[in-house]
Amino acid sequence: MPTTLKNEAAIVGIGETEYSKNSGRSELALACEATAAAIKDAGLQPTDIDGMTTFTMDTSDEIEVARAVGIKDLTFFSRTPHGGGAAIGVLHQAVMAVATGSAKAVVVYRALNGRSGARYSEGVSGGPTTSDLIHWSWYMPQGLMTPASWVAMFTQRYMYETGCTSEDLAQVCIAQRNHAVKNSRAFFYEKPLTLEDHQSARRIVDPLRLFDCCQETDGAAACIVVSPEMARDLPHPPALVRGVAQGAGADQEVMTSFYRPNIAVLPEMDLVAKQCYEISGLGPDDIDAAVIYDAFSSIVFWQLESFAFCGPGRAKDFVQDGNLTLGGRLPINTHGGQLSEAYIHGMNGVNEGVRLIRGTSFNQPEKNEHVLVTAGVGVPTSGMILGQMN
Repeated sequence: MPTTLKNEAAIVGIGETEYSKNSGRSELALACEATAAAIKDAGLQPTDIDGMTTFTMDTSDEIEVARAVGIKDLTFFSRTPHGGGAAIGVLHQAVMAVATGSAKAVVVYRALNGRSGARYSEGVSGGPTTSDLIHWSWYMPQGLMTPASWVAMFTQRYMYETGCTSEDLAQVCIAQRNHAVKNSRAFFYEKPLTLEDHQSARRIVDPLRLFDCCQETDGAAACIVVSPEMARDLPHPPALVRGVAQGAGADQEVMTSFYRPNIAVLPEMDLVAKQCYEISGLGPDDIDAAVIYDAFSSIVFWQLESFAFCGPGRAKDFVQDGNLTLGGRLPINTHGGQLSEAYIHGMNGVNEGVRLIRGTSFNQPEKNEHVLVTAGVGVPTSGMILGQMN
């Protein structure tokens, strides 16, 4: 039995639907399409799959997806909460299942009609009554009812403390758009973004402008996790999971945590970064590229600091001089990210991490030995480091 999750599992198949604003089909149909595509990409049959995991927010039951695509007996199934924070939490579950022998081949999937159906930008208005409403109720009378408004509060404080400006935030948006321009799957394919475009766009919640906010998207993405031994016999170069972790910080609230002493830092992502580096035996200098969760441009800054690519408060300097694009120190979100490719709760970013390891990204960096992939922030979160398998 492994004592850590280092090199205990690999991602061997990826699949996704097209990304659109109106899929014209159910979320179950989307989930099945992406799952079937991932199984085929892995060189497996549906009958080889014995584990499944997804988000608590996914509307498609594992057993219904299994029946529809031809998966038979399941020995493992699970769900991870906290929205975008689950983007790698689901991989954490899959890796643990494979490492402990609970399953041999696990499907990880996420499907949503996030534009034509339930729109995540609507926040808590009209949503179900949950325990989170206990603390949200203190903010809602002030108009803090959406993810954009919550993150804007943190962003204002971060900008005040660090001197970060809206033009600094634009550097993330422009770098990722430059990647999306070359990605035929991306909504903003062949649609570049200039600094003037960014700065003249309407404000959503001060200081966040239109292009600082992720898209609303219909679509699905899935991947397949197996043991390294099984991976060696499959058709594509495996993306070995060097380290994977979850974390919830002290005094954590979902998306808000406004009562912490400092709201301009991410202790939960700091915790995830520490674990990922300790488990993998790697450090920031070993990471060649990153897929950083980007529901909003500003949260990329905090994560660059959590994973020690720059010092506290110095992300505004790091994003300058092309550091985030091909040929830069850390190419990020080479698919365009959730800002410019699609918002699939980060699962499309997982697939891009695998493509980077395989060497098949539309924006492939020269070095791709290790790739960081992170999940949503402001919530209990997760992250992993992928590597090539010798």
